[in-house]
Amino acid sequence: MSGVYRSLSVSISLLAGLLAAQTGAPRRTVWDGAYAEAQAASGLTAFGQHCSRCHELTAEGKSPLVGDPFWKSFSQKSVGEVLEFVSTSMPNGAPGSLSESEYANIVAVMLKSNGFPAGKTDLGRRTAADVRIVPRDGGTELPANALARVVGCLARSGSDWVVLNATTPERAENAPKAGEDATRPLGSRAIPLKFVLTRLDSLAGSRVAVSGLLMGTGGADGINVTAVSRVAPKCP
Repeated sequence: MSGVYRSLSVSISLLAGLLAAQTGAPRRTVWDGAYAEAQAASGLTAFGQHCSRCHELTAEGKSPLVGDPFWKSFSQKSVGEVLEFVSTSMPNGAPGSLSESEYANIVAVMLKSNGFPAGKTDLGRRTAADVRIVPRDGGTELPANALARVVGCLARSGSDWVVLNATTPERAENAPKAGEDATRPLGSRAIPLKFVLTRLDSLAGSRVAVSGLLMGTGGADGINVTAVSRVAPKCP
């Protein structure tokens, strides 16, 4: 009988997933509770032992992990991506040296320190994979100083450069596969390019991809440019 119950359980889980997909169920966010309270308490101990020499669970100080620094690094990512980053990059000098539970606990206390509520389930690779890090109001704009990229049409604006029909700024590390920028739908924004250190005259009128630090939320004041590359000879 146990085999029957297992098969029934699997069928119910698959059906629930299918129904969620068909009804467009909203994706979970950090405001739904991505960690357990006891887990965050354990994370505070682990953080003190392995992380506090380089980081602080405050908005200021040495490499802070709370407030603007947190949003600049992790807004619009998933908790799973944060866990992956911490697991493979920390602690400094010995990345990957902690247990999986210690890394999960450290991410839990990071979330708690940023004001996100606790839930009933421990944070882990499976449970955190699709939990999005977004503002409470659900806003999707990247914050100022986030490393981002846009695609659009390069044009002159007086003595300066601007990207017209620009796409919504996205995380630079989430660049699409090669060739996709040449045909992807463009947007309606005009984003000024700031602190351009290379000549762009040969790219004028082209479709380009621009990477850099956002100036203002969503690049409202432009992009502090780090790289510009042509992705199609004509635009749009």
